[in-house]
Amino acid sequence: MVCFWAAVLPPFDPWLTNRIALDAAAAAHADAAALAARRDRRLADLFRAAARGSPFYRRYLAGRNPADIRLDTLPLVHKAELMDAFDDWVADPVLRLDALRRFTADRSRIADPFEGRYVVWESSGSSGHPGIFVQDTHAMAVYDALEYLRRPAARSLERLMNPFGIGERIVFVGATGGHFASTVSIERLRRLNPMLALSLHSLSFLQSPESLLRQLDALRPTVIATYPSVALLLAEERQAGRLRTAPREVWTGGENLSAACRGFVQQALGCPVVNNYGASEFLTLASECRQGRLHLNSDWAILESVDAQGRVLPAGGRGTTTLLTNLANHVQPLIRYDLGDRVWQDPVPCACGSALPVIEVEGRNDDALRLGRPGTRTVRVPPLAVSTVLEDDGGLFDFQLVQKGPCELLLSTGLRGQAADASLRRARSALSAFLARQGAVGVHIHCRSGAREHRGLSGKVQRVRIAASEA
Repeated sequence: MVCFWAAVLPPFDPWLTNRIALDAAAAAHADAAALAARRDRRLADLFRAAARGSPFYRRYLAGRNPADIRLDTLPLVHKAELMDAFDDWVADPVLRLDALRRFTADRSRIADPFEGRYVVWESSGSSGHPGIFVQDTHAMAVYDALEYLRRPAARSLERLMNPFGIGERIVFVGATGGHFASTVSIERLRRLNPMLALSLHSLSFLQSPESLLRQLDALRPTVIATYPSVALLLAEERQAGRLRTAPREVWTGGENLSAACRGFVQQALGCPVVNNYGASEFLTLASECRQGRLHLNSDWAILESVDAQGRVLPAGGRGTTTLLTNLANHVQPLIRYDLGDRVWQDPVPCACGSALPVIEVEGRNDDALRLGRPGTRTVRVPPLAVSTVLEDDGGLFDFQLVQKGPCELLLSTGLRGQAADASLRRARSALSAFLARQGAVGVHIHCRSGAREHRGLSGKVQRVRIAASEA
């Protein structure tokens, strides 16, 4: 029995996690110089590990002395480039893309350790390129420490008196059918701590609204963790009287959270909303302080705002994209990786007193679909649910979906040729079936290949949007 559990438990080193947690606790109260010293030391360690273990980065660093490399002198890299060179990119030869693709295709293996020692999750294809990300024990120890110590909590005193969360019922509402970072992380926690198995749940946002509301009411969560667009829809259901449960806290992340959205959700659900910022490439990049400001975990992650030519902008500069350097993960190095979000640093220190940089984030800003003819009930569909269906069930990653009318959608792709047309037909079929399960009947989906992407004012592509005439 012991051997069985040792084989299926995800990677976790309590001693390493505690050591990193002690350092993270101290760093939270450190000054800017102490944070910079940690960052510089860890950056040099990352350079050494990448040059030693990754053939891709050995060429990338060109034999330079890790102690002398200036980060801003290195070229930026993109997800597609790294995924194409995956087997050379990773620092352990046991990690092979074909084997990892087979592993993530098996949904029964969510949170299983790959080769007995790695946590694996996949990213969505929101950038047009799905990714595979591998975490070793050290990277997970960093994420665990930052998540536990720096996650925002509206009920801080209560959490201090109840550190083990006795009586809490936390429900994540999102994509649960694949090896996504949130789903893998929740299942990993459930396996590592049997006490959490009874109080930590995941609900798919792909099921019908009626089924989702019934399950939420049955579970009576004290905390709902989800995306801002889903929180908004739940708040509308609560206001309409179709959702009875009343959480004491809502955690959001993964999309833009506007002040208007936060205010409406707080008013309708009658509880605080706390936000964080993370990515498949680094699970916990930033968390809110009591002032409601996002603080970057700059002791373990470096974000650079750059312009269209890749030049680093000073604090306060709003670039076209952001580069991530992950200081925690040495098995799959990420150095000046194009994250795709627009993130900028506030040059003014936060009133909370923390020296961790304050950032503002412009991430996903897709629209929720609102389908239904006049006189019928409107069906609201979160944009991430739409993306999940088109990517996972339809196999289409390069797409835009535009709502043109109450029941009119245009699904387009930049791809061309017979393969593109076949992908569009498959994706349309998957989306039609999904919308019907949501109660949206009579929806017409038109397809177009070889289309140029429409970009918003920020320059980011909106994968799911409502046409201006329908907004």
